[in-house]
Amino acid sequence: MRQKSYDLAIVGAGIVGLAHALAAARRGKKVVVIDRDSCANGASIRNFGFVTVTGQQSGDCWQMATRSREVWTEVAEAARIPLLHRGLTMTARFPESEAVIDAFLQTEMGAQCRRLTPDQAAERVPALRTDQIRCALYSPVEVRVESKDAVPQIANWLEGVHQVDFLWQTSVNTVETPRLETSRGPIHADTVIVCPGDDNTTLFADRIASYEVTRCKLQMLRVSPHRPTELGTALMSDLGLARYLGYAELPEAAPLKTRLDAEMTAHRENGIHLIVVQSGDGSLVVGDSHHYDQTPDPFIDKSVNDLILSEMDTVLELGPYDISETWIGTYASAPDRWRLTDAPDDATRVVMVTAGCGASTAFAIGEETIANLYS
Repeated sequence: MRQKSYDLAIVGAGIVGLAHALAAARRGKKVVVIDRDSCANGASIRNFGFVTVTGQQSGDCWQMATRSREVWTEVAEAARIPLLHRGLTMTARFPESEAVIDAFLQTEMGAQCRRLTPDQAAERVPALRTDQIRCALYSPVEVRVESKDAVPQIANWLEGVHQVDFLWQTSVNTVETPRLETSRGPIHADTVIVCPGDDNTTLFADRIASYEVTRCKLQMLRVSPHRPTELGTALMSDLGLARYLGYAELPEAAPLKTRLDAEMTAHRENGIHLIVVQSGDGSLVVGDSHHYDQTPDPFIDKSVNDLILSEMDTVLELGPYDISETWIGTYASAPDRWRLTDAPDDATRVVMVTAGCGASTAFAIGEETIANLYS
């Protein structure tokens, strides 16, 4: 392959890589995105497609999610990506959960949210078991896309509208900006951004290792109710109030964590919290769990899926349903940060989201990185 020249080369075509490509293309840069697979196949398509703002950690993460949600709506319209539903209903069945919701509503992050009675929550989520909850938190800002469709649509849109080049099934062996050695030959790029997902050993492994990055494995399911079911909004439950840091870091969350540790020990030990979203065909994407290891095993544990489904069944009345798909995802995780941007040199960046919120924050991170490189 003859050497080509670009303003920017991006390694990795997941949502983080695509977000950087968009931010650079909007500045008129000539961009190439390189990926070792024939299409996006990692965490970016194995998630809920749930662009989550409410509940993200206060400060930088919440701000990035707020901006990214704005960009998502712009991109969805331009790339003709359906927004399958909007909003979030966070249910509370324990008095300790109710206290967390009330405290959250007093924060800046809760400004657009409101508290609902069980009957009001059922107007948003018709399948809700109102006899199981004390109240709910409603947020209007979240949006939901079908990730496995949306991510390829974004890539096609970037290629067709923004003239971004894509090199699929191409491995990058070394990066010494402005030269990249790839399986298709050398590429010249004035700047390089490596978005490796959860691959912490291929490029800049020594630099990534300094952040103590490991990997998180999660389990998810697709539930197909036998009768037509309209979810209405994304749904979460008490376990999320103890896990999502926007809630869990509030002082009022401590009694809830203590109760859940005692009464829902298995759920907590397996890092389970409930998210339910709906697809265009009426099926529900349900999850998830969290297990950490440098090399997570590839096996789906039925007992973990059963715990996830038990929490869903506690708050939703779906009637009979089938499990049409189950799968695992993995993402990068670090002990003391939700993201990292490392600079091997002035023209090179390594960007990783290390808290499983890449879909919710990537567009804002991309804007930040590009502004830093081209300021």
